[in-house]
Amino acid sequence: MNNDARLKETISSYDLENISIATVCSHSSLQIFHGAKKEGFHTIGIAVGEKPRFYDAFPAACPDEFLIVESYKDIVSEGVVKKLLEKNAIVVPHGSFVEYLGAENFLSFKVPSFGNKHSLTFESDRKKERKWLEGAGVPIPRIYDTPEEIDGPVIVKFDGAKGGKGFFVTETAEEFYQKIKEHKNCTIQEFILGARYYLHFFYSPVKSTGYQLKKGSLELLGMDRRIETNIDELFRMRILREGSLGHSKNSIQPSFVVTGNAPIIARESLLPKVFELGEKVVEESVNIFGGLTGPFCLETICTDNLEFKVFEISARIVAGTNLFPSGSPYSDFIEPDLSTGRRIAEEIRLAVKSNKLDEIIS
Repeated sequence: MNNDARLKETISSYDLENISIATVCSHSSLQIFHGAKKEGFHTIGIAVGEKPRFYDAFPAACPDEFLIVESYKDIVSEGVVKKLLEKNAIVVPHGSFVEYLGAENFLSFKVPSFGNKHSLTFESDRKKERKWLEGAGVPIPRIYDTPEEIDGPVIVKFDGAKGGKGFFVTETAEEFYQKIKEHKNCTIQEFILGARYYLHFFYSPVKSTGYQLKKGSLELLGMDRRIETNIDELFRMRILREGSLGHSKNSIQPSFVVTGNAPIIARESLLPKVFELGEKVVEESVNIFGGLTGPFCLETICTDNLEFKVFEISARIVAGTNLFPSGSPYSDFIEPDLSTGRRIAEEIRLAVKSNKLDEIIS
């Protein structure tokens, strides 16, 4: 039985009046549970080892029940899958979920998941991701095929949702080889100076109102910028030129580990460009893997020429949406009290009501 047939069989056995929304207790789970509970869904928190105590501090976002597993790999085990199916569960993927479980393991996960699982394989493979962006025709930074081609500032990135861990900046091939250490699978990307905008979109293939695409509609639910250590505390260009702050053996090396997020809004005159980016990325996703459904984030740099360059896609809910549990300056113009977590729950509710659940899950 192929995955599509298995999915249809699973959904046909579900009690659609008693769907549960489940996710791993990490990343953006608080708002996912919070939004699902507001929409009247039963919620399940998947936790490794033991129930995380911090949920007790947030009763409005605490899942109705916890499913404890020994390790992330156990989530795809027959026993856990059976328990989730018995609860009519729809799993919502997020960055930690996908990173720890692995995109390939997620593809074989037998529990219905919100969105298109295939989008996650494109997110986790930078070559596939670039093919997607190139096909969409959006402006993107230059990629260097070899370190020897480096002729200016570049940022070196590694595959997966690692929150910037291990990324580094360099200007020469010699410095690249000094810093690369044990990492081999990396992308050498042009370092573009500008303002960083992380654009939180939501694509619905079943909604017939709003900013219409060829099918469905596109929504802008918010924006953020990331707070990174320790680069946010250092003068970026000085670091780029010198490679460190000072030249002693204890000199500070820049790092890009994400520790938090800050809200941001763009000039209103830039919004047509923002929606154009989102539209192109969604339409190309339909061509190459059947469509990007639900929340996604375009990670961009806006230059002093007011041009956006897309340097990455997160093909699921991102942690920057945690800034807006009761809505953002943008989602407030759609409806009050609209977080991305609640929007996911709304989409599930709409799909059930219109008999289109198979269009938003995989």
